[in-house]
Formats: sequence, C-alpha cells, structure tokens
Amino acid sequence: MSWIKEISYTDATGQLKKIYDRIKGPDNNVDNVLSIHSLRPHTLVGHMGLYKNVLHNSNNTLPKWYLETLGVYVSSLNQCSYCVDHHSAGLKRLLNDDTKFQEILSCLSKDELQNHFKYQYLAGLQYAKKLTLSHHTITESDIHNLRDQNLSDGEILEINQVVSYFNYVNRTVVGLGVNTDGDIIGLSPNDSDDAQNWSHS
Repeated sequence: MSWIKEISYTDATGQLKKIYDRIKGPDNNVDNVLSIHSLRPHTLVGHMGLYKNVLHNSNNTLPKWYLETLGVYVSSLNQCSYCVDHHSAGLKRLLNDDTKFQEILSCLSKDELQNHFKYQYLAGLQYAKKLTLSHHTITESDIHNLRDQNLSDGEILEINQVVSYFNYVNRTVVGLGVNTDGDIIGLSPNDSDDAQNWSHS
C-alpha cells in the first residue's frame, strides 16, 4: 500500500467514510493514491476537487485523451510508475484503438514525441516537459510559442493545470511509497458534467 498508515474503507468512520463513499469504485474499492490521505481527510477533499476539475470537467476544451496523455508523459518523466500504470489504462480506454495507444505509449516512454505528435499537441507536451524538469527556465516566450500553435490562453491554462497536478500527485505517490496493490487499475471519475460526482468507474 504505502510507507505510512492508511485507513481502509472497512475501518473508516465519520468524515472519512463519507468521502470514501463519494469516491469508491466497484466493491468499495478506494485507490491507494486516495487512501494515502486517510489520516488527513481534508487533504483528500482538496486532492479530489483538483483532480476532478483539472482532468474530468466538461468545460475543458482540449480532448480528454490528450489531457490523459499529458499525465502519462509527466508521470513517466517523474518515474512514477503508479500514475503511468493508472493513467495509461485510462488513456487506452479513451482512445479505444490499441494501435494508436501503443504508438503513443512508445513515443512517450522513449521521449520521442515528434514520432507521433505535431503542432499544438507536440508544443503542449514540450511545455509539459519543461515545466516538469526545468520550470525555472520558462519565460513568456514559451507561452507565445503555445499561442503560435493555435492554443488559446484557456487551453494553455488547461495544459498548465494538468501538468502541475501530475507533478503534485507524482510526488505524493513516490514520496510516500504508494503502490498499486489492491487497486483496480484505470478507474476514474468519468461523469465530466458533474463536478461533484467523484465516484470511480
């Protein structure tokens, strides 16, 4: 599970049990990335609010498969196998195309982005890498470059928030030794029209 104590769904009470009931998947499963917050349930509320709105909100205009791709790429750069495993499964489900999925996964893992991506998608991934590995070198010209690829400022914000979220969660997972034992890989809060629906499926 992890290197710190966690409270299981079965043992949860009070506020934690109420939150678990909002986020649980089949058979009352709660992903380890979420149960890691169980000693401080208020941080789980913060995590889920951010996650749901950054990645699973119908007001986003970039395609969800691309937002998931950003997450897989950032997690790969951060050597967070937990998030790579989970979000690769989510990406595969969204694409519903095994060949395209394998092509994307291969170019992300080899960091050979230009082999599959072009234009705004490539530029967004390049920005993601810079924000993840050398954020202190980013300047306004990086934003101009994204605009030059026909990304709106709102879409630039979407990319920034997804990349920032995954840097946060990667460090949560890696820093506390979270693993996938007992998880159902690839579940997510899929009802993008309802920001308050955190149920995983």
